[in-house]
Amino acid sequence: MSKTSSMGRGIMAVLAVGSRNARGLAGGTVADIAADLGKDRSQVSRSLRTAEQEGFLARGDHRFYTLDWSLLTDAQLLTEQRLQSDGLTALEGLAGETDEGCFLGVLSGESTVTIGERVPASSNMVGSWLGRPYPAFCSDAGQALLWEASDAEIRTVFSGVAFVRHGPNTPHNVEDFLSRLRGARERGYSIVDEEAEPGLYSLAVPIRDFKGDVVAALQVVGAKTRLEPRRELCATALLSWGKWLESTLGYALPQNPR
Repeated sequence: MSKTSSMGRGIMAVLAVGSRNARGLAGGTVADIAADLGKDRSQVSRSLRTAEQEGFLARGDHRFYTLDWSLLTDAQLLTEQRLQSDGLTALEGLAGETDEGCFLGVLSGESTVTIGERVPASSNMVGSWLGRPYPAFCSDAGQALLWEASDAEIRTVFSGVAFVRHGPNTPHNVEDFLSRLRGARERGYSIVDEEAEPGLYSLAVPIRDFKGDVVAALQVVGAKTRLEPRRELCATALLSWGKWLESTLGYALPQNPR
């Protein structure tokens, strides 16, 4: 019996427990999971014990297996730590290449909040945005942070939100926002052109973690007259540092089927 095939069966067993959890079941016995997989009980039992020893599963009374959520919790805490430490590295590198204000933002309800920034003196930006919320429908990070959300989810986020005009190009409503987001997805990065305030221009990309969830947005922000003519150069640097930061968080690009 090869090591690879044993590993594959172990992964299948863990996924089977996860599938039961997704259906609203806490987990399952060896018999339950063997039935789900259509496999021999003794073979499944060995795979489940191995997964338990590796910390992926927990076993309760009557050999009832559940997902060990502490593993995910530890991974999530590590992600938050890496986002802060490696995020600063990405901001410094991006600011060095673009000579513009660079920010890292997260989503909080219907607003975005800056958790990291690097602003070169030459960018002529004044003040700090750290910890300050801004409406996601027109913020520099909003489109990127909602990159993977469905239209229905985005409509829920903005339900009851008044699309108050902050700049000459602020989206008029949620449908306008969705249209701009679709364009950003096709382009590979968002452009917020005088939506947050007059004269302000920004580019942003989503940052995904090891689960593939968008956990932050990496942004380049500056005066439109200065940044727009250099859009392609800044976008190239932004995409490169965004991919680097995602790699430190454990995100792996999906492989194209052969």
